[in-house]
Amino acid sequence: MSTPKVLFHRLAQREFDKAYDWYARRSIDAARRFQVEVELAHQRIAADPERWPIYCGPYRWIRTRRYPYVLYFRRVDAERVLVMAVAHGRRRPGYWLRREQR
Repeated sequence: MSTPKVLFHRLAQREFDKAYDWYARRSIDAARRFQVEVELAHQRIAADPERWPIYCGPYRWIRTRRYPYVLYFRRVDAERVLVMAVAHGRRRPGYWLRREQR
């Protein structure tokens, strides 16, 4: 089985960018470490999307290791996984569930 392509919903990308900018205003090193953590989570999802815990319905989640962010995602088909949110772990759980599934 081939490795699926992991895509970011446009609003998940916006959340990542906003969090990166927040860290960058405080420390460019912290922002870069945040970026690396999200990239590692991205790679872990691609390696085995079904490995991660179910959140609800078709959605799964993976937490970044050193930052309080969670990536919520679902498998679209055999070739694609869609990250629906890059969410702060302590804010508004489930807010992203209303997002369009594209």
